Amino acid sequence: MKDFYLKPKFFSVMKNYSGKQLTKDLTAGVIVAIIALPLSIALALASGVEPACGVYTAIAAGFVVSFLGGSRVQIAGPTAAFATVVAGIVATQGMDGLFLATVIAGIMLILMGVFKLGSLIKFIPHTITVGFTAGIAVTIFIGQIKDFLGLTYADGVKPIETIEKIEANIEAIGTFTWQALLVGAVCLAILIIFPKINKKIPPSLIAVVVGALMVKFIPGLDEGVFTIGELYTIPSGLPSVDFGSFDISFAKISAVLPNAFTIAILAAIESLLSCVVADSMVSSRHNSNAELVAQGLGNIASVFFGGIPATGAIARTAANAKNGGRTPVAGMVHAVVLLIVLLFLMPLAGLIPMPAIAAILFMVAYNMSEWREFVHTVKTAPKSDTLVLVLTFVLTVVFDLVVAIEVGMVITLVLFMKRMSDETNVTRWKDIDPATDKDRLDLKEVPENVRVYEIGGPLFFGVADKILKISFSDNTHSLILRMRAVTALDATALTSLEKLYNKCKENNVRLIFSHVNEQPLEAMKKAGLFDEVGEENFCLHIDDALLCAKK
Repeated sequence: MKDFYLKPKFFSVMKNYSGKQLTKDLTAGVIVAIIALPLSIALALASGVEPACGVYTAIAAGFVVSFLGGSRVQIAGPTAAFATVVAGIVATQGMDGLFLATVIAGIMLILMGVFKLGSLIKFIPHTITVGFTAGIAVTIFIGQIKDFLGLTYADGVKPIETIEKIEANIEAIGTFTWQALLVGAVCLAILIIFPKINKKIPPSLIAVVVGALMVKFIPGLDEGVFTIGELYTIPSGLPSVDFGSFDISFAKISAVLPNAFTIAILAAIESLLSCVVADSMVSSRHNSNAELVAQGLGNIASVFFGGIPATGAIARTAANAKNGGRTPVAGMVHAVVLLIVLLFLMPLAGLIPMPAIAAILFMVAYNMSEWREFVHTVKTAPKSDTLVLVLTFVLTVVFDLVVAIEVGMVITLVLFMKRMSDETNVTRWKDIDPATDKDRLDLKEVPENVRVYEIGGPLFFGVADKILKISFSDNTHSLILRMRAVTALDATALTSLEKLYNKCKENNVRLIFSHVNEQPLEAMKKAGLFDEVGEENFCLHIDDALLCAKK
């Protein structure tokens, strides 16, 4: 596997593995598992599925991604980025829809890695990622207000969209319980203050333990606080998934395709971003294509194991690196420890109060919101980028992530093309100061009946009309197009060049090209324009073109 481009990092680092590193990996793996347990349960609940599904995800995806991934220290599992997407799929398409969407997304991720598309993720604009990340944070926050305040919705009220949840919370505000608020506030205070006192023990673990003890032993608190065990079934042992009851039809596949695409893009962005963060912490370099394949396999393994979509978790990955993890063994240990918890200790999760879960998710939302980055971008970015950022944020909150990404990408591309069209110009040589460029017109002998136009920037459909604006007088016998600054030429611009050539031909004007770069030249040859114009009318330098026109 020496030169295999999808070679997992595990097989590279194990060559020089030592007992000392094993001890560090075991320690890091156990610590990350302790951090991951309450987070996995909380994120599963935020995703609208049973709490154990989060643990299933961390086990299956966590092990597969660590074993086959392209990063030394990546930790995979359920993340907040997927919470609203998964909740929407479960609410509208059911668990079978989530299963199909995740499997299709996994296949997409595998194909992205196989076809070496890992580097293409960088073309997702930063404004879109910041916008939808902040939007997801807001939706998670709003979704947890109910449990934090102990609200009870009326019969039949099951809000899905964020706006619906806001309306439902307002209508149910009269059912608020002080007991839930007290437990939630205490847990939230622990999550904020405890890391400043002790950075080794996960604050989320302390929060759920304190919350459970409060409800169990303080008189009166249990009356207004629901626990996980009172609302959900907490299984013990390995999951059992009835795939035979799933609707796996063409109509169902078509319905979940947009969601599958969203899951794949999110998983790719989040995992590779996490890998970049990890690289800087352990002085390593990840293999993006191997990581995408592993993420795809990990997601497929997750849903077959009863879990939900997964991706690289930046916070857990950072915790792994900070606690000495340096190889994929730490991530595999984290998954094994969670499996042991699932088999023997999972019923204890039923004692966790819902306000404690809400407090954990409040902190998750705050940490992922990147509000400082959001504000900084709004203050410093061009107006067009700010528009994309704010619009993506609003669409994520008001509608969903699918709409936000689609609209955000379309607007970004339109604005990009507008910028490129502004940069591309077609100018006639005249009134140029020779002191600024010794290769300009003033130092050339230009025949009287010759016109020279210089084209600057890429020629694509957004600027093709500029070519048709090129003009010449009745006494013009030669038209030179200087294209040294044209790096790219598309079909629409090529058609405009053909129309210009036909116009020249009708008016008995000779069309000459100067300094045509490789890609535009190949496009002209493929379209037949090169042969029509004639090889003798393609010159390497403006001097040659002027001499050709003079003759």
